[in-house]
Amino acid sequence: MKKPKWVIEKEQSKRASAAETVWLFGLHAVRDALLNPRRERLRLVVTLNAQGKLADAIATSGMEPEISDPRKFAAPIDADSVHQGAALEVKPLDWGSLDDIALGGERDGPPRLLLLDRVTDPHNVGAILRSAEVFGARAVIGVQRHSAPETGALAKTASGALERQPYLRVRNLADTMGRLKEMGYLVLGLAGEAEQSIERAIEGKRDRPVALVLGAEGPGLRERTRETCDALVRIDAAGGFGSLNVSNAAAVALYAARAQSAD
Repeated sequence: MKKPKWVIEKEQSKRASAAETVWLFGLHAVRDALLNPRRERLRLVVTLNAQGKLADAIATSGMEPEISDPRKFAAPIDADSVHQGAALEVKPLDWGSLDDIALGGERDGPPRLLLLDRVTDPHNVGAILRSAEVFGARAVIGVQRHSAPETGALAKTASGALERQPYLRVRNLADTMGRLKEMGYLVLGLAGEAEQSIERAIEGKRDRPVALVLGAEGPGLRERTRETCDALVRIDAAGGFGSLNVSNAAAVALYAARAQSAD
């Protein structure tokens, strides 16, 4: 019996994913990946200078580095990349399923999640991962076809957070939001024209798990994303004007939605 087209495509996608590798670069990103026991590492290229700076992390990882001339750096990365003499080929991290992340986790208190609706800039996503780690979000969730994948630029901007902060990419954002609502999450979408603030929307509900949904700068949230939210909320601006880029908005939103308000 011939396999359906969707089954064939799913199998092909799995094989492609299994073969996929990422080149991380920069001293900070490479060091954190070398020290991350969850990370599958394949090839390490460093200059002599970078080898000295990463000596402890290299020793811990057990990898044998390839020493490269800084003028002809051997790693296949963009020539304009600020690699600081260090590049590491890795497999993308596997953080498990949505259910594992949303219902599990080791952090205390009701969970907070960040969902990204077509945020494709790796620098923005990297900055969001840093904020998510700082403010204790359980995960950052993007869309497979319309979000930044793991890349060296994303990892460098994340400044190590990529190794510690779960980053999932799902097939359908609205379906994922629906699943989170079934788990008891309060799903709030950020929109500048919303009538209520984040603080007002979660008043009396800080003990609930909360998912904050942010759209791309400019287009914002898609229509179906808006319709699936429990409510649309805004970040109040001084004087009622001004706007934040998506990475800054993520940080402010997480702080506003923290499980316990400061006394």
